[in-house]
Amino acid sequence: MQRHPGAIAIFGFFSGVASFVLVDRQAGLAKVLALVLLVSWLWLILENVLRERIAARFGFELPRPLLRYATQMIHQESLFFVLPFFFITTTWNSSQALFSGLLAAAALVSITDPLYYKWLAPRRWIFLAYHTLALFAVMLTALPIIFKLNTTQSYQYSLAAAVVLSFPSLFTIITVRKWWRGLILVGLTLAIGAFGWVTRTWVPPATLWLTEVAITTEFDNQNRSPGEGIDQLTVSQLRANGLYAYTAINAPRGLDERIYHVWEHNGKELERIALDIHGGREKGYRAWTHKKNFPQDVEGDWEIQVLTDAGQMIGVLRFEVTADGSMPASSPSIKDKPAAEPEEPAEAPQDEPETPAEPAPESTEPPAEPEPKGQPEAEQPSAAPADDSADQPKNQ
Repeated sequence: MQRHPGAIAIFGFFSGVASFVLVDRQAGLAKVLALVLLVSWLWLILENVLRERIAARFGFELPRPLLRYATQMIHQESLFFVLPFFFITTTWNSSQALFSGLLAAAALVSITDPLYYKWLAPRRWIFLAYHTLALFAVMLTALPIIFKLNTTQSYQYSLAAAVVLSFPSLFTIITVRKWWRGLILVGLTLAIGAFGWVTRTWVPPATLWLTEVAITTEFDNQNRSPGEGIDQLTVSQLRANGLYAYTAINAPRGLDERIYHVWEHNGKELERIALDIHGGREKGYRAWTHKKNFPQDVEGDWEIQVLTDAGQMIGVLRFEVTADGSMPASSPSIKDKPAAEPEEPAEAPQDEPETPAEPAPESTEPPAEPEPKGQPEAEQPSAAPADDSADQPKNQ
């Protein structure tokens, strides 16, 4: 190893890339990785004691470079296992890019021997923090797949494990010789937990991602497919029939999750509509919201954030509302996006009924009347709409 250090680096690099490309990302492997990381963390904490006990009992010492190399391979496999999940689910124009970028940097360190052995491994507290980060990411990915925990529960358990594992790292920095240093140690540990919870929106939901989205003025309720997608419309078009926000979300089979469509206008939240989704559909569980009740001033930039119950962002839909007559004829607002093909009844999953609740016939629904300029119509709560003009959450 000392005579050919470059060979180890090259082998480590290609083994890491191979794990990224060839690994079978199933529940069994996720469970094994989580258990291996926990055991290896215990080994890192008790390394000196265990090496002495093994030497005293069996008469030989485990080579430290060999143990470091085994730990490095665990880090490579774990980090490259979770990277695809986080890269797919990251909203890159948000703070989530920081966390996914940190994971990518950690994965790069794991396959770069000079950085791993000469910079990371000698600094024990950083090394333990690095190991804790890898375990945190693996648990975020593994818990929903193995135990069918929703995103909020998975984050809480993963954060609790990370806080507990961070204690030894802090213990190597702060020597507890006086009682007040012990209080500082406990306070820092709790501060790490509080910071992790406050910044949970920076962490992508590893097992939830959007497979199809659409902002549209039309929706086929029978086939559960959106009309042509738009990213710009006029005030009259918006008030004529309202607007649909359609999302298809991929989730692990057996996972039940509550998500929210949060409607924002020029950065101000107007409404938060809850939807319950169920995992297992290959093309994603389809859910939509139909908003008809808008404030008087609707011009400007709109966003519909798709969030988990814990506030983690799954994705964002954006559109712009312009004044009547301001849209240029050469720049149509409707994209050439075909509606989804209707599915055969035999292929419909059990948790997604083929025929949702029938909407009221069009002949009985009065046309939307323009709102008076003086007083805009009050927003109706999405959970219990009071009339036909209120926002109707549509979920399957």
